[in-house]
Amino acid sequence: MNDEHGVNGPSWQGQTSAPTRIILLRHGQTALSVERRYSGHGDPELSDVGLEQATAAAVRLADRPFGGIDAIVSSPLSRARATGEFASRVLGLDVTVHEGLIETDFGDWEGLTFAEAAERDGRLHRRWLSDVDVTPPNGESFAQVGQRIARVRDDLVDQYAGQTVLAVSHVTPIKTFLRGALGVGPELLFRLHLDLASYSIVEFYPDGGSVVRLVNDTAHLQTQRV
Repeated sequence: MNDEHGVNGPSWQGQTSAPTRIILLRHGQTALSVERRYSGHGDPELSDVGLEQATAAAVRLADRPFGGIDAIVSSPLSRARATGEFASRVLGLDVTVHEGLIETDFGDWEGLTFAEAAERDGRLHRRWLSDVDVTPPNGESFAQVGQRIARVRDDLVDQYAGQTVLAVSHVTPIKTFLRGALGVGPELLFRLHLDLASYSIVEFYPDGGSVVRLVNDTAHLQTQRV
């Protein structure tokens, strides 16, 4: 394995095997994104701006800024799959759907704004904003998302050992990948901002350990409003 200086040898954590690199791409804008509404398992399509963002994110890959990419996986929701399809055309790779990359199920809060959810379920909503075990009405807790993403991580590390995967997903799953790679507490979920159509990169080693290489990179969107 080569380190960042191109020298063969163990990583700074002592691993000697090549990691699975996961390039995490958040989907582009939708109408619900514009209105800042909870958008979980609902399936809005990309807006015109979202299509432009997805195009810009894909075009950036043509210059191989993150090295070669061996596979593309995507959430089953159309906003993620559409974002992945633009990358597919640039990279010449098919998009494989991974159900585990789906966004959090916000249950009865789906489609509501922050203020509307707070008005509907004030005490529960306040608890949910700081406790990963709290579940929205008829929805999914962040702790459950964490368990799901841990399984996705294991799947990808097993299936794409030593390779680079582009994973097109949503804000909570991407934050959860980053939290797991950093080995930090749940505070990251509530304090980290991730832009639409942003790139983040994590690496997981088969013999243990992980590295975060990049967070919320939007260089390709400099002329866009995210």
